[in-house]
This record gives sequence, structure tokens and C-alpha cells, in this order.
Amino acid sequence: MSQILSEVLVSNRTYASNFADKGKLALPPARHFAILTCMDARLDPAKYAGLAEGDAHVIRNAGGRASDDAIRSLVISYKLLGTREFFVVHHTDCGMEFFTNEVMHGLLASSLESAELTPSGFYDVGRGPGSRAGEYIEWLTIQDQAQAVIDDVERIRNHPLVPTSMPVYGFVYDIRSGKLIEVEGTSAIGKPHS
Repeated sequence: MSQILSEVLVSNRTYASNFADKGKLALPPARHFAILTCMDARLDPAKYAGLAEGDAHVIRNAGGRASDDAIRSLVISYKLLGTREFFVVHHTDCGMEFFTNEVMHGLLASSLESAELTPSGFYDVGRGPGSRAGEYIEWLTIQDQAQAVIDDVERIRNHPLVPTSMPVYGFVYDIRSGKLIEVEGTSAIGKPHS
């Protein structure tokens, strides 16, 4: 058993021993909203949005992007579980800003081992074999953080499966201060329509 696996299982036993009434939480989120955010370990949506278990849906992926799968989850969230507001939350110093689709294609073609982030970008330190299968994936990298939030809010707002009455908010989480900063223009783009 790995050290990490052992630590996770010990932590889970402690958590489960104090679980109490959490097993009785309702399936729909109590506060009726969903957050689409990045998988970055420095972000804790429960803390920055004041959430407890059962309060909201949190959908996470690399960059917090409005991918097809993220939109699938958001649609399930409102259509089947009653959420009434969506938040898109990207963050400063996001790893998705440090490479392009082409860089990712090259790294994967070279090796499937972990790359290293250097001051000049990601560098492949592994040995082959790699795979060219990464060339068929849109990695949704970020060149401009504010514009990426605007694009994601707009994509969700204009998606044919998202009702026009659903407000969609756009923020950047500042990893240095912990503050949510609204991206200019997103409130107009994500505003609900009757």
C-alpha cells in the first residue's frame, strides 16, 4: 500500500467516525447554485464560497473551462436537481496559462511521464514512448484569463440547453489574496433574459 493511499484511508476513517447526520442530506444542493472552477489544489470552493456539504454543486476541471462535459454537468444540475444560478470561477497563476495545444501535443508525443515546469515553460524529462493521441484533444488552454472567463460565461449563456432565465456569473479567484474578482462584462453577458 502506498503512503498516500494509507494516509487517505486513515483520514477517511476519522471523517466517517464523525459523519453523523450528513448521510441524510438531500440530493439537490440546498443553496441552489453550481460553481464551475479549476481543479487546482490551491482553490477550496467550500472556503472561498462559504459552502458546507450539501450546499452547492462544484464542477472542476483543468482551468475551470466550459467544456462539453462541464456543460453536461451544469445542465444536469439545474434540470434534474434545481440549481438556479451558475458561477464560473477561474484563478490567477493557472497552469493552463503556461502551455498551448501544440506544446501539450509535443510533450505527449515525446513521453507519457510527467513533465517539469521551468521558468521557460514545461519541459519533458521523461523517456518515450509517447503517444500522438493528444493531438485529437482540445486542451482549452488559457492565453488571457479575463477573456477565458468571458468566453466561458458566453458559451454557457448561449448554450441551447441552458435556459435564458439562468444567471451566469464570471469571476477570477486571486490566489494571493483569496478574493473573488468579478470579470468586467460578465454580468451583462450572463444576465438572465425573460
